[in-house]
Amino acid sequence: MESIGIIAGSGQFPFLVARGAKACGLRVAICGFHANADPALEAEADAFTMLHLGQLGKLIDFFKHNGVQRACMAGAVSKPKALDIKPDFRVAKLMFRLAGNRGDDAILRAVAEELQDEGITISPPDALAPGLRSPEGVLGRVRPDHEGWIDIRFGHRIAKAVGALDIGQCVVVRGGIVMAVEGIEGTDAAIARGGELGGPGCTVVKVLKPNQDRRLDLPSIGERTIALLAQYKMACLAFDAHGSLFFDREASLALADKKGIAVVGLPEDTEAFFTAQAAG
Repeated sequence: MESIGIIAGSGQFPFLVARGAKACGLRVAICGFHANADPALEAEADAFTMLHLGQLGKLIDFFKHNGVQRACMAGAVSKPKALDIKPDFRVAKLMFRLAGNRGDDAILRAVAEELQDEGITISPPDALAPGLRSPEGVLGRVRPDHEGWIDIRFGHRIAKAVGALDIGQCVVVRGGIVMAVEGIEGTDAAIARGGELGGPGCTVVKVLKPNQDRRLDLPSIGERTIALLAQYKMACLAFDAHGSLFFDREASLALADKKGIAVVGLPEDTEAFFTAQAAG
């Protein structure tokens, strides 16, 4: 039986990937990180361990001991806590190589390269949970108004520019003004800050970073995201559908409809999409 390794952060994604792997007849070896992964993941695994961030050598040893030649990354890791890591020698060398460029993408690519050097291929996690992939278009009953489409288009352009700098994936805009840009605090905190500054009627846009490695990190939204928008009386949520995960989609869209929030999955050809919406 082939073994697959799961490098697990927080949330339900590692559970869903593990169950998808089991359904495919794979043996599952899960490595979670303290203060991030749920210890209940052990019940989903054939082999399980919890490590501290920075213990890359122990992670590789665990996977090799369990015959893992293919692994995936699933779940969020708290970025502020990630700064408090106690790196082993292998991670210390990796971080030294990355001096001057320690954004999310750069670090994840470097970790992937270390694993691949040890014969462990990194696979996209959504292949084991394809039901999480988002459809395109206006997903609920609420459509953006004219100003909403303008803010979605503006926010998408800004978010792509920010993402190209490997800073974050999400922006909050209103009336053509940027209210918040996601940094190390993460999407939820950026949305809250944008809502406090912008007031009711803001638009949230979350994107894939240009040249983002989709094996390593995918934007995600879900019911918690919609609830946060509702708390601040925001008008729209738009995201790159072709590379995003949508958790609890049915419940999320029901809540969005109830709160009058437009939810839009953007296709890869956004310019044609925006032009079509303007014409319609």
